Amino acid sequence: MTSRNPAVSTESPRVQSRQSALYDSVAEQTAGIVINRYSTSFGLAARLLGKGVRGDVANIYALVRLADEIVDGVAAEAGADAAETRRLLDELETETERAMASGFSTNLVVHAFALTARRTGIESALTRPFFASMRVDITEVVHTPESFDVYVYGSAEVVGLMCLRAFLKDVVVTPEQDERFVHGARKLGAAFQKVNFLRDLSADVDALGRSYFPGIDIATFTEEDKARLVADIDADLAISASIVPDLPFSSRRAVALAQNLFAALNRRIERTPASELKQTRVSVPTLVKARLALAALMGRTS
Repeated sequence: MTSRNPAVSTESPRVQSRQSALYDSVAEQTAGIVINRYSTSFGLAARLLGKGVRGDVANIYALVRLADEIVDGVAAEAGADAAETRRLLDELETETERAMASGFSTNLVVHAFALTARRTGIESALTRPFFASMRVDITEVVHTPESFDVYVYGSAEVVGLMCLRAFLKDVVVTPEQDERFVHGARKLGAAFQKVNFLRDLSADVDALGRSYFPGIDIATFTEEDKARLVADIDADLAISASIVPDLPFSSRRAVALAQNLFAALNRRIERTPASELKQTRVSVPTLVKARLALAALMGRTS
C-alpha cells in the first residue's frame, strides 16, 4: 500500500498564533466566496463534499478562477494589453509558487491555495502546466490536435488532479488504485472543459478570438461535428464515472453530482441543433439540477 499524498514542504510545521489562524481563516473564507459567486454548478457540487475537503476544493477553484479572470477580459477591461496581461499572470504564478514554499501570501486567494497545496501534496508539477495553458489564452489561437491535448491537460486535467489530491488526503491506496483514480480525474476534467468549449462556441470565437476544437470551423459547424464532439465527451465521462463508487465518502457524492450535471449538459447539447448551438449557451435548469443533486445523494451517476 502507498500513501497518495506526500507532503509538499519538508520544513517543520509552523507554530500557529491566534493572528495567523485568523489570517488563514479569512483567506479560506475569501476562497469560499469566489466559488459560491462564480459557479452555480461547481459550487452546488462542492456543497456535498465533506467539510475539510470542501474547503480545499474551494481554495483550488479560487486560484483557478483568479487566473482565468486575468486572461478572460477583466484585465483587458482595466486597460491591460497582452504584454501586461502576461506580466500579471506571471506574477500570479510566481506568487503562487512562493506561497506554496513558504505558506504565506499577501494575496488571500493565493494564501488559501497554498494552505491546501501544503496539506494535500499539490506541487508545481501541477500548477505550472495550468499557468502555461492560461498563457495560451492571452492571444488568439487556433489549436492543432497536439496543442489542444496539451491545453486541455493544463487547463482542466491538472485541476482534476489537484482536487483528487484533496479527495485522497490521508487516504492510503495501492499503485493500481492510484492509477485508476488519476486516469478518471483527468478524464473528468477533460470532459468538463470540452463541454464548456462546446456550449460557448460563439462567445469564444466572437468575444475572445479563440477556436479551441481543432479542425472545427464555427462558420460551417455541422451536426456531424457536434455528434463527434458529444461522443468524445461521453467517452471521457464513462471513464470518470467508473471511479466514482471507489472515492472516499467525503467526496463521492459531490463528484457524482458534477458527473451528473455535465452528462445532462452534454445531452442538452446533443439535442440542440448545431445552427442554434452557435448562437445559444445551453444550460441545465435549476429544477433539473435539484433532481440530479438528489440522485447524487443516493450515489447514482448518469
